[in-house]
Amino acid sequence: MATIYEIHPKNPQSRRIEEIKNALQNGAVMLYPTDTVYAIGCDLNAKSAIERVRQIKQMSNEKPLTFLCPSLSNVAHYAVVTDEAYRIMRHLVPGTYTFLLPATKLVPKVVMNPKRKTTGIRVPDHPVNLALLNALENPIISTSAHLFNDDVSQPMITTQVGRAELFDALDNLVDIIIDSGEEPGYQVSTILDLTGSEPVILRQGLGWQEAAAWGAVPVE
Repeated sequence: MATIYEIHPKNPQSRRIEEIKNALQNGAVMLYPTDTVYAIGCDLNAKSAIERVRQIKQMSNEKPLTFLCPSLSNVAHYAVVTDEAYRIMRHLVPGTYTFLLPATKLVPKVVMNPKRKTTGIRVPDHPVNLALLNALENPIISTSAHLFNDDVSQPMITTQVGRAELFDALDNLVDIIIDSGEEPGYQVSTILDLTGSEPVILRQGLGWQEAAAWGAVPVE
C-alpha cells in the first residue's frame, strides 16, 4: 500500500517535499500530478526504480522513457541542444512539451532509445514538479499513469478516470501517491523531435499550435 502525501498544488509544503525526495533517493516509485496528466515516476538515477516503472507500464526496454528537468539550462546537461533546438525550446518552456533530443552520457542507458541514443525531456510548468526537482537535484522519470492508452499517435487519452479511481488502481504498484487535489488530466504533451535540421511535431498534444507557430512542422 502506497503512502499518500497531500501536497498543496501551488505552494508545496517543504517538509513533505523533503520526505518524498528522501524516498525517491532510496528507490521509491511514485504517482504524481503534472501539468498534463498524472504520471508514474522515480529518480532518474535509481535503476531498480526505473525497471519497476517499466514493469508497471508493461514497457519494453526499447521504448525510451521521458524525464523532467527544472529548466532549459539543466536540459543541456542531459541532451545535445543545437542552436535551432534552443531557438524553439526557449519559447515553449516551461510547458506541456516533450522534446526528443540526442542524449548525453549522463542519461542512463535504461532510459534512452538504445538504437537512436535519444531521449525525451520535459520542463514542466507545475509547482509540485519543480519543488521535487529542485529538492532532488536530479531529473524525474515521467510516464503517463493512464495504463491503457499511451500511443504516441493519440492526442487524447481516452480512458478518463477520477483521482480516487486512479489512486486505487495504482495503490499496490507504487510506493508514494502525491495528492494535490487536482483531477487527472486527459490531454497529453506535444512531442517535438529536435534531432533533425528542423523541429517536427510527432504528437499533437497540449499546445501544439503554439509549437507550430514557432516553426515546428506537424508530421503527416
